[in-house]
Amino acid sequence: MTKICGDAENFATSALRGFASVYSDIVQPVRGGVLRATPGKQGKVTLVVGGGSGHFPAFNGYVGAGFADAAVAGDVFASPSTQAILRIAREAHLGGGVILGYGNYAGDVLNFSIAAERLRAEGIDTRMIATTDDIASAPAHEESRRRGTAGDLPVFKIIGAAAEAGLSLDEVEIIGKRANAQTRSFGVAFDGCTLPGEKEKLFHVPQGRLALGLGVHGEQGIDELDLLRPDELAAILCDRLLKEAPANAGSRITALLNGLGSTKYEELFVLWEAIIPRLENAGYTVIAPLAGEYITSLDMAGCSLTLTWLDDELERLWRAPVESAALSRGEMRGAYRNSLPILAEAPVAYMKSLTEAGRQGGRCVAGMMIKLSAALTKAEPELGHIDAQAGDGDHGQGMARGAAAAARAARAAVEAGAGPATVLAAAADAWADRAGGTSGALWGAGLFAFSTAFDDSAVPDAQGLSLGLRRAMDKITALGKAKPGDKTLMDALAPLVEGFDSGLRQGLTVAKAWVEAAQASTEAAEATKDLLPRLGRARTHGEKSKGHPDAGAISMALSARVIGEELAAMAVK
Repeated sequence: MTKICGDAENFATSALRGFASVYSDIVQPVRGGVLRATPGKQGKVTLVVGGGSGHFPAFNGYVGAGFADAAVAGDVFASPSTQAILRIAREAHLGGGVILGYGNYAGDVLNFSIAAERLRAEGIDTRMIATTDDIASAPAHEESRRRGTAGDLPVFKIIGAAAEAGLSLDEVEIIGKRANAQTRSFGVAFDGCTLPGEKEKLFHVPQGRLALGLGVHGEQGIDELDLLRPDELAAILCDRLLKEAPANAGSRITALLNGLGSTKYEELFVLWEAIIPRLENAGYTVIAPLAGEYITSLDMAGCSLTLTWLDDELERLWRAPVESAALSRGEMRGAYRNSLPILAEAPVAYMKSLTEAGRQGGRCVAGMMIKLSAALTKAEPELGHIDAQAGDGDHGQGMARGAAAAARAARAAVEAGAGPATVLAAAADAWADRAGGTSGALWGAGLFAFSTAFDDSAVPDAQGLSLGLRRAMDKITALGKAKPGDKTLMDALAPLVEGFDSGLRQGLTVAKAWVEAAQASTEAAEATKDLLPRLGRARTHGEKSKGHPDAGAISMALSARVIGEELAAMAVK
């Protein structure tokens, strides 16, 4: 449900006032809509767009230089009234005639048509362009029945640019109708939207499913599928649209990947990465594409893909400068490079160990990293859950990704014949690079410090392990400033270091000393649930973290146990 609503009956009006206040340099408010703060030249064609509220940035966000001259806002998902359209069109008219732009919905068609008749009767030459881009809403041979969705943006942008260029009303109308005829959209939803003031969504998409063919007024889809990988979803969106390419439309298009309200921009970018090669492989050059929220449906989870086939004139107008809340950019000149760059990793040169003992030591270290990666990947959900109670919830992912990268780097170093110091140093750098965040930096720095205690020409021994552990702890302490009792990974690392040294002094084998130290580390990690955090991820949670162990301490103890088990297995062999 809408969390910031106030009086649901006045939601749209209040949102309109707030929008006009934020963007006062671009728009000025009028009753029922907005006008350009700085009107266009006298005599130019006036573009007035509109429809229901709940679709921001459509339609108020389309007002500005190079775009619309005014927007009329109805209530949520409801057409603006005839009177509002008339009032705002009159105020916006600059003497060159008016084009009314809106989506092809019954209420909009009715109210804009009546308003157009009234404006003509008053002597204002008025034309209408209803967008019909949504291919899911009617078959190809009934295009006039199709509804307007995210195609509003490219169609109205092109019309606005034509009007800004000083073209006549007849010319702008012809261009607008051609842009609409060459625009296609198709959308999917992962869940429905909720009207302000209501507690239930207009519809639900079952968990793990997606709905095909969504509109922007809460209409349900025409079919359902299981959730798809980005490449599979890209295939559906592209294939359905490309099958409806206009006849003789050419190979230059623009593309709009539109979010419907609660699909994150990062998700859209991931999907775009799968879309662009499909369009290119189909022989298209994509001109100035967009990805973001341009016509939404309140809080609907989903997205749509819009393609507009461009000729020379439409391309020039699409590239033209624009300044509005929804879109602001200078003229797009020159060739557009749309191919995704190949981000190849630079080859790493590993120093080869000069002894077989060193190469064996490298294999031992790599084996440890591979085991550690498997364990942390398995524990990822649990670590994430623990971190969510006393941190930010990303610790499991970071540890799993860091360890996996470290294992790959260690394997590559071993294949190059590297010794234990080089293998562990490579793993340390890869861990820090892939894991990111505080934990990634600390683990990377700690493992690198550990590697300095090893000799590339020999298998690590008890002294090297003890010195490496100590150097790792010292480096982590110096960087993180934490100490035991602060509810961080140090609560598990310190008992491991001290316990291992103590076991060796008592004459225990390396494996036995490590296993016992790992047990002490585990007990200390579990005991962090009784601590109040003074540093690290849980510090801002204060008392809320009481009763929950620290995820960093738990993952450190888990890692210690995994290494202990591997050392014990090696001792048996």
